[in-house]
Amino acid sequence: MGQKTNPIGLRLGINRTWFSNWFDERRFSEKLTEDLMLRRYLEQRLHNAGVARVEIERTLKQITVNIHTARPGIVIGRKGADVEKLRAELKSLSGKEVQLNILEIKLPELEASLVAESLAQQLTGRVSFRRAMKRALQATRRMGAEGVKIICKGRLGGAEMARREMYKDGRIPLHTLRADIDYSLKVAYTTYGTIGVKVWICKGEVLGKGETARTENQKGGSRPVRRRSNSRPNRRHDNR
Repeated sequence: MGQKTNPIGLRLGINRTWFSNWFDERRFSEKLTEDLMLRRYLEQRLHNAGVARVEIERTLKQITVNIHTARPGIVIGRKGADVEKLRAELKSLSGKEVQLNILEIKLPELEASLVAESLAQQLTGRVSFRRAMKRALQATRRMGAEGVKIICKGRLGGAEMARREMYKDGRIPLHTLRADIDYSLKVAYTTYGTIGVKVWICKGEVLGKGETARTENQKGGSRPVRRRSNSRPNRRHDNR
C-alpha cells in the first residue's frame, strides 16, 4: 500500500480534500471532461508561472478557479491585464462565467509539484541529476519538512541502460493516514529519452482542527540516503 498507492488519493476525506468541489449526478462526465480541459489549458498557458495546483468550484452559472502559484506577478501581469485576458480565454472555452482567484504560495520548497517540476526542468537542461536531487532535498529540509524522498528513473546522464536513483532524508510514513504527505509525478523530456521524477514531502501529522504536529529533529543532523535498485550486494567467495 505504501509503495503503490497515491498518497493524496489515499488520504481523501481524512486530511485532504478534492481539487474539484462540485457534484452533478446527471452531467457528471461532461463537467469532469471540462475540468480536465481547463486544467490542461492552464498547465500549458502558465507553465512558467510556478502553478502548484488548480482548484475548481462550480455553481449553476459560474465556475470559480483558484490558482495556487509561487509567482503571482506573472499570472496577474501589469495592472491585472494578464489575469483579465486569462479570464476571457477560460470563459470562451467553458461558455460560462469564470471567476479567477490567484493565491500565492509562500514556501514553494514545500510543494511537491513545484519541486518535481524544478527537477524536471533541470534534467531537461542537462544539469547533473545527482546535484539537482541533492540541492532539492537540502532546500526542502531547510524549510522545515519532516521528510523528503525523491526518485528519478530513466536514462540518467545519458546512460545506455535505464536505472533508478533515490535520495531520502527524514521520515515519510506512507501508511500513517494522519501524516500530511504531498506527492507529485513529473516527466522530464530529454534528448535521450524521458525521465520520471517522483517527489514525496512529509510536512508533519494532522491532529485535528488544522493543527499539525512537527518533530524538532533533523534540521541538518541526518545525512541523505542514496539507494539504487539495480545494485548488487558484495559477496565474498571462500574457496576453501
